[in-house]
Amino acid sequence: MAHVPEAPLLHDAEIAASLAELRGWERRGQAIAKTFHLSDFAGALAFVNRIAEPAEQQNHHPDVTIHWNQVTLSLWTHASGGLTERDFRLARTIDEMTED
Repeated sequence: MAHVPEAPLLHDAEIAASLAELRGWERRGQAIAKTFHLSDFAGALAFVNRIAEPAEQQNHHPDVTIHWNQVTLSLWTHASGGLTERDFRLARTIDEMTED
């Protein structure tokens, strides 16, 4: 896997402004997170597989928790130790993919 250079951490005001532009994401400590509700466990797995490609393309890998039909994604830039623009870019990509 290619080395991901550290990205500058965002300040609280920048984080709040970026969160205001997203649907359903919330700050959870050093990360942003969102829970997606799917039809069943198979749908949850398919959803995770669907977001894997854009995450790989951005070389950014969310923490994923699956609980039957719910998938919670948690994004933060591990190399930087907190929230950066990279996290919000992937969140926007995921939101665009999941628009109804």
